[in-house]
Amino acid sequence: MKQESDPSQPNISRRDFLGQGAIYGGTFMALLNLPRPNAFAAAHASRDPITFSSVQWRTVEAVTGRIIPTDHEPGAIEANCVNFIDKVLANEDKAQKSVYDDGLLGLEAVSQKRFSKSFTYLNEEQQDQILASLEADSADGWPEAAGSASGFFGTVRVHTLIGFLSDPKYGGNHDHIGWKVIGYPGPRHHAGGFTPDQMQGKAPIKGVWE
Repeated sequence: MKQESDPSQPNISRRDFLGQGAIYGGTFMALLNLPRPNAFAAAHASRDPITFSSVQWRTVEAVTGRIIPTDHEPGAIEANCVNFIDKVLANEDKAQKSVYDDGLLGLEAVSQKRFSKSFTYLNEEQQDQILASLEADSADGWPEAAGSASGFFGTVRVHTLIGFLSDPKYGGNHDHIGWKVIGYPGPRHHAGGFTPDQMQGKAPIKGVWE
């Protein structure tokens, strides 16, 4: 999305965007590191949708693709963030499934009213306009029964960021894309931690994908 902290803006890198303190606040870090054993089992068992319908899957994938868009680096779509969201909504975050069900109906209503098309058929600029209006709670056509437009957008945004940066075993961060983008080499605590030379910047740190 075209906003001040948008990684698609030329004057801010994706790494800077994802590394901002506002994102890495205490609440977000707690969510990022929350154990999700059921989502892990579901992601390990299948990459197919188990929560979303095929239409919901495509729409959520499109929304994640505007939250962390693809530019010179891969984004949320390549990282398969929608798969992470699908799996956590079926398990640890199932209480938020209604937020998606209602919000996706609201998103469709707004898209149809403004452009007479479903969200997935809009171009990137049109999708950004829709999402910006949701974030500002100013979306024309948003049904009252769908709850808070900004609440829906905020929920998808947090899930997208977690899916981009969490351990790949939960279904997102495909091929360690998120970790590669921000330069995070992966956890090393199981191997005794980093060496003193690595901690002091005297020796390179290899990522888990190398």
